[in-house]
Amino acid sequence: MLVSGFEFDLKDGRRALVRNPGEEDVPALLDYLRTTAGETHFLMRYPEECTGISPDAEKHFIEGVNSSDTDAMLLCFVEGRLAGNCQISCGKRIKTRHRASLAIALLREFWGLGIGRRLMNELFRIAYENENVLQLELEFIEGNDRARALYESLGFEVTGIKPDAIRLKDGTLLDEYCMMTKLKR
Repeated sequence: MLVSGFEFDLKDGRRALVRNPGEEDVPALLDYLRTTAGETHFLMRYPEECTGISPDAEKHFIEGVNSSDTDAMLLCFVEGRLAGNCQISCGKRIKTRHRASLAIALLREFWGLGIGRRLMNELFRIAYENENVLQLELEFIEGNDRARALYESLGFEVTGIKPDAIRLKDGTLLDEYCMMTKLKR
């Protein structure tokens, strides 16, 4: 789904631009995926798992999400650099189209500047425009207290825990928390 781009001010006074991805963003996106995967263990991939994504595959993915009637991906740029992204994926079947899944990630240097909250608010806005969507869902990994605090401030509540769902390279097992919020219509 294509949405109108917009700009907003960060907490440090810089300006951010949010817009849909395009083919020209493929190299930056592939680099961003590898970088973010290496900055924290709170994402689902390690950097080496991102190297298998070809530019053509990423281009195809972007084309698919941009042409969707219900799903959207947004990129956030600060001073021309890709700082973060987010995505909403809505259920396609009759029994699940009332549910939308949200995902978000930011480069570490852009944490705490208000980008995450602004992107999440935009995902909420997109969800409100889809009359079928009644609830938003997401997951976070044990220890990601910053993300949990943001999600709880937006009305999300923990609905379940997948024990030992994440296994780090060093063998550490972490729980994955499922969260949900109902849209207030």
